[in-house]
Amino acid sequence: MSSDGTPGTTGVDPAQLWLRSGEPRRGRRPSFSREAITAAAVALADAEGLEAVTMRRVAAEIGAGVMSLYSYAPDKETLLELMVDHVSGELTTPAPPSGDWRADLKAIAHTQRAHMLRHPWLPAALSTRRVPGPNTLAFLEHTLAVLRPTGLDGAAKLEIFAQLTAFVAGHVAHEVAQAAVSRSPDRAAAEARYLAAVAADGHHPELAEALSAPVRPVTAEATFTRFLGRLIDGLDTE
Repeated sequence: MSSDGTPGTTGVDPAQLWLRSGEPRRGRRPSFSREAITAAAVALADAEGLEAVTMRRVAAEIGAGVMSLYSYAPDKETLLELMVDHVSGELTTPAPPSGDWRADLKAIAHTQRAHMLRHPWLPAALSTRRVPGPNTLAFLEHTLAVLRPTGLDGAAKLEIFAQLTAFVAGHVAHEVAQAAVSRSPDRAAAEARYLAAVAADGHHPELAEALSAPVRPVTAEATFTRFLGRLIDGLDTE
């Protein structure tokens, strides 16, 4: 059974998914395509979140019977692979790499962040995804080219790409969650008073020192840039 309770496979076969045509080989020509199914699923996820994407909902969106979808995507796991790679086609990569791999890697991360903010369901989808499709591979290829000046071996470069993507996904998931929480000025003031009281109680000297430091920009963009700099500038290339 698939994750939405419908018949499916026990895993995604990447050769079956990416190296074969997206159209059924037998039967009459369908009135919809794998691309249309995937686009409908992406639109649902963008509008209502990943939990809204079920085979039944997607079938209804394209005006098809739910059973007819299974020759294109036998389960939700496969559909999720298609969705992630579909939106990965939006990723643009500057070419060729500049030679300053740290600057290029930061540009890649900013591109990923903007991309995930357009599709807030992506961080959750990426946490369980294992099969890179053609659009994802194109972006990975660019990242590996950016990392060539480091002299790292292939395994280390792949680890850096995974580490960077995980960082961006985690940060965006936090951004989206924070944006969904209403924080009124009164609430923010109450939190500030609480932390000031804790810092003054004499039991948290490290926190008191940290809170006494100059305030840094707290916009989402500035915070991401600061965190990203610490990550990339500290990467070990030995």
